[in-house]
Amino acid sequence: MGSIPVSVDQGEGFQPEDGKGTIRVIVADTQAIFRAGLRKIFALEDDIRVVGQAETLQQTMAAIQKFSADILILEAALAPSPVDAVSDLLRQSASCRLVVVLQEPDQEMTLELFRRGAHGIVFREVEPEMLVDCLRKVAQGEPWLEARAIAWVLDAYRTQGLRPAGSRPKVQLTPKESLIVSCVTQGMKNKEIALRVGTTEQVVKNYLRKVYDKLGVADRLELALFCLNHRVVEGEAKAKAAQPANGAESPAATPAAPSAAAAAASGSSRS
Repeated sequence: MGSIPVSVDQGEGFQPEDGKGTIRVIVADTQAIFRAGLRKIFALEDDIRVVGQAETLQQTMAAIQKFSADILILEAALAPSPVDAVSDLLRQSASCRLVVVLQEPDQEMTLELFRRGAHGIVFREVEPEMLVDCLRKVAQGEPWLEARAIAWVLDAYRTQGLRPAGSRPKVQLTPKESLIVSCVTQGMKNKEIALRVGTTEQVVKNYLRKVYDKLGVADRLELALFCLNHRVVEGEAKAKAAQPANGAESPAATPAAPSAAAAAASGSSRS
């Protein structure tokens, strides 16, 4: 076990040719051959650099604190409880995004990991090109799920929608919060939302954190599904429509549930 986690240097003066910045990665996996394979794959990419590795959960905890990394690739089997490990790691480093590697497709585990805050979930059989694409999307702030996992998320949403509907949670969103939430359900990125609202990306992030706390959700996908299922944004919009106009911006209309959930879950249209 010895020297892991270790720093992995790909050469002095390393600079990606595309000028977009280097994606710094920690690889946490029990199999040395898998870690070595990923290093070889990423060595071919100008914008991805492995800065550390680990083969136990304890080493992973140490690595995420020691190395300044953008993404942690975490083997689910490395932890006795992968979902708890995801929560613990995110608490230790909120700035490091997690991509979890499952040994095989697992619907229940996929949904729970995503609910706990995993930013991307791939299976051991993932093609190198798709994993590289996953890292780039996640580094940009976009969730990543493979096609079948997106189908599981949508199915879970539909199943939830078939359950007896309770009363809409008594949550009061401010006009700007409602507008931002509506933009999220449409799959807009933070940059696009900032332009729409007339503010900065950081302010949008701050608003989203407040909304997460109000609604008791953990991420953008949960937010989109929660709001669509409970018609939170729609309810806010109707309430404002009944009030005299006061110059406040009106939230955009809530899109159809499946398309909005797909936008929030897929790796193509939001941040």
